[in-house]
Amino acid sequence: MKIASFNINGIKARGPALERWLDSASPDLAVLQEIKSTDENFPRALIEDKGYTLETHGQKGFNGVAIVSKLPLEDVIRGLPGDESDTQARWIEATVSTQKGALRIVGLYLPNGNPVELESDGQPVAGGKYAYKLAWMARMERRLQELLALEMPLAVMGDYNIIPQAEDAARPDAWREDALFRLPSRKAFRRIMALGFTDALRACRQGPGHYTFWDYQAGAFERNDGIRIDHVLLNAYAADLLQDCQIDSETRAGEKPSYHVPIWAELAL
Repeated sequence: MKIASFNINGIKARGPALERWLDSASPDLAVLQEIKSTDENFPRALIEDKGYTLETHGQKGFNGVAIVSKLPLEDVIRGLPGDESDTQARWIEATVSTQKGALRIVGLYLPNGNPVELESDGQPVAGGKYAYKLAWMARMERRLQELLALEMPLAVMGDYNIIPQAEDAARPDAWREDALFRLPSRKAFRRIMALGFTDALRACRQGPGHYTFWDYQAGAFERNDGIRIDHVLLNAYAADLLQDCQIDSETRAGEKPSYHVPIWAELAL
């Protein structure tokens, strides 16, 4: 089974780029981020005419996540539990089954967190975007603990807006105070990893130069001035099934691309 994650940066603007990738990569299942569309306005035919099932959790003009799958999706949950006041569309879950077993999928679009606003004591300003990012990650950690208790293969995929280590950025010093690379952000990510997750890309590829995002400005892609912020995390059951994980960086060179590129993993499922 080939599972993938792709921040498309707007279904209306990047629909053709998404179609090209689906045709060439043919994933069995993909989670999408930044669809930037309400559920009722999503161009479903673009997905369903290719034989995929579609589940969306949309929001007008911002955020939004979706799952597309060649297999039926069951037990769909929309929204990250733990804060009923949070209306941002950043989380979707579902279960997909094959003859070899079932897989729980999480698709997420983790808050960016910028600008970083801090009190005089260095703590995030309450109500600010960075405080929201860290609180969201704490909720995510609690939800993942619940999902791990199911004791079944679990893949948590998406745009994490986290640069895990210095080797995951072409110029790490330029990101030191950014919400994507600040130490509290990375510590929160490490706490999630410590629950028992495997970084699929790092299980298959080592060293620098593996990026999933390049800014549109100043020829960043041509200079490979990128960062790795899209991740596929697997629990122990899913990691045992991992066969490969790669980044489809060539999609960034296509017509009207997203600033992200897909990342995919192959599971023996």
